[in-house]
Amino acid sequence: MSVELPFAPVDSVIRRNAGTLRVSAGAAEELARRIQERGARLAVDAAEAATADGRKTLMAEDFGVSSTPDKDDLELPIAPIDRIARLDIDEAYRVSMDARIALAEQLEAFADDVAAAATVLARHADRRTVKAEDVEAYFELAQYFG
Repeated sequence: MSVELPFAPVDSVIRRNAGTLRVSAGAAEELARRIQERGARLAVDAAEAATADGRKTLMAEDFGVSSTPDKDDLELPIAPIDRIARLDIDEAYRVSMDARIALAEQLEAFADDVAAAATVLARHADRRTVKAEDVEAYFELAQYFG
């Protein structure tokens, strides 16, 4: 599976959580992959909600939000988020701009949570760099992060 999301904005999300720690390219790549997987799952759920409502267009409310932020306030770019949303849904579905922004907002919040936890794990390992193994460890230990 290729990763649709560019690593640079993901790296920025990790850095804003990492404080003085460095961020490896592997950490950004691993988190981008995890964001993509989560986004595709959320889009499938949203498509099911739209279908239940008799629509073929995904709307922001299908992602469980009532309002969306300004897209310029988000770190994650909208075009790759649109491609992620379409990975596992039927091509007959459309994804509204509000839905793309809602999904980007949810994925960025998810990325912030993972990045913050990965930072804790890197510090616990007494390292100065957040690595892919920290992101992977988060998913193994996610039940302990709250």
